[in-house]
Amino acid sequence: MARAVERGLAPLRGRRAAQLLPRARLGGPMPWVIAIMVALTVVAAGGGLALDNLADRARGDLAGGVTVQIVEADPADRSEQTRAAAEILGGDGAVAKMRIVPQSEVAALVEPWLGGGAEMEAVPLPALIDLTLTGDADPATLGRLRDRLAEAAPDARLDAQSDWLAPVLSAVSALRWMAWGLIALLAATSAAAVWLAARNALGANRDTIEIVHLLGGNDDQIACIFQRSILLDAAAGGALGLLAGGAAVLVLGAQFALLDSGLVQGGGLGSGDWIILGSIPLFALVIAVYTARMTVLASLKKML
Repeated sequence: MARAVERGLAPLRGRRAAQLLPRARLGGPMPWVIAIMVALTVVAAGGGLALDNLADRARGDLAGGVTVQIVEADPADRSEQTRAAAEILGGDGAVAKMRIVPQSEVAALVEPWLGGGAEMEAVPLPALIDLTLTGDADPATLGRLRDRLAEAAPDARLDAQSDWLAPVLSAVSALRWMAWGLIALLAATSAAAVWLAARNALGANRDTIEIVHLLGGNDDQIACIFQRSILLDAAAGGALGLLAGGAAVLVLGAQFALLDSGLVQGGGLGSGDWIILGSIPLFALVIAVYTARMTVLASLKKML
């Protein structure tokens, strides 16, 4: 220590400074706490990004989608109204694409609820026309199309496809905000854990710190010792947490992919999303180092 004073306390940097805090790397709880927090954050962020992608794709796919139902019990009248509605809609400038849905497809859609065979034949199924508009299915456009169909197809009902999934998208939005809220809570919990660890380390090494002060060491040099220690802990824990969280995201993604649902498939993660997930340990490292430095500096001021 005497030679350290003569050299301007240069040995208080790097590994020699870290040796003043006798604690084995990965031997204490801090790396594992950070690993758990990072893993949970990766899973929560992966879920939030997947929900963002799902909602955006669903809104994009359904923005100009409209379904026309011809609700008429008489098959002949239903067919005539369907033909007339198709002629009117096909010539409208707001309609980009139109398709009359075959009755076999309509029957397949309702079969899980109504059953098949004779039970299906006893229930009159509506005729469906699937439309894709050149723009969004706003109320003004829908109202104008309804007015055009009112005389030729009085039993026609127009519904924007986005309205059907509005409750689902609302629930997805709520889950997405919950995911971001969970990430904020995990960040705060990580900072609190580092704060407690830094204060405990200060208490355990109080005598060493007082000796360093007596030999001319300043608060910034002592804070750098703790920064290096928490930096190594955060780097090791962040790497472990990223591996565990990334594996969990991959497993969950594979399980949801087995559902073979168009809506669920829209929630896949892209390359940009994986870059965001990969940067989470860096944010954890910054939070840990900054929290440790501020905690140490604030505590040292009270000690003197």
